[in-house]
Amino acid sequence: QVQLVESGGGMVQAGGSLRLSCTASVNILTLFMGWYRQAPGKQREMVATISNISGRDTNYAESVKGRFAISRDTARNTVYLQMNSLTPEDTAVYYCAGDPRELGPISSWGQGTQVTVSS
Repeated sequence: QVQLVESGGGMVQAGGSLRLSCTASVNILTLFMGWYRQAPGKQREMVATISNISGRDTNYAESVKGRFAISRDTARNTVYLQMNSLTPEDTAVYYCAGDPRELGPISSWGQGTQVTVSS
């Protein structure tokens, strides 16, 4: 079982920035990693993903393109989500996720970290 531990959430004013971190208990080269979020009363949605091995392939939700950036440090087995120009609509619990497969149900989730953006 892969353990994922997130950190970096908090409260910020609109227009501000936060960086989330997710440290895995295994070598992240073997995992497709991603960040997902769930706002109150809404379904969980994909925010950003990064491919395994090379990490060259990244995908973003349309709502965060140009504002958020996913990256990783393979030496630290850590994935980051840099969030800039935050808006109140970005308020949610953010979850780190990882799976050896690119498609299909995700096998490992972090505990979630709250991000609150005030107007």
